[in-house]
Amino acid sequence: MDKTPINNDQLQGLLKTVSGKLGIQPDELKQALQSGKLDGAVKNMGTGDKQKLQSIMGNKDKMEKLMQSPQAKALYEKLTGKSPQ
Repeated sequence: MDKTPINNDQLQGLLKTVSGKLGIQPDELKQALQSGKLDGAVKNMGTGDKQKLQSIMGNKDKMEKLMQSPQAKALYEKLTGKSPQ
């Protein structure tokens, strides 16, 4: 697995892709991720996808495993400007 940190262009591309799938603007998604308030970001998700996300976010073990991935750590650092703890 590639452990190279995500650069700003990659981050912008990722935000654009994900926000397009969610039906919101990239800046709105970035703001939601930075604030931790995802309700607005997921408002246009299909029921199945929303349930999958809620399942992961509601399960501490799944969430910790996800947040330990190099990609999640790099994305967190780019979005917040802080290293994940």
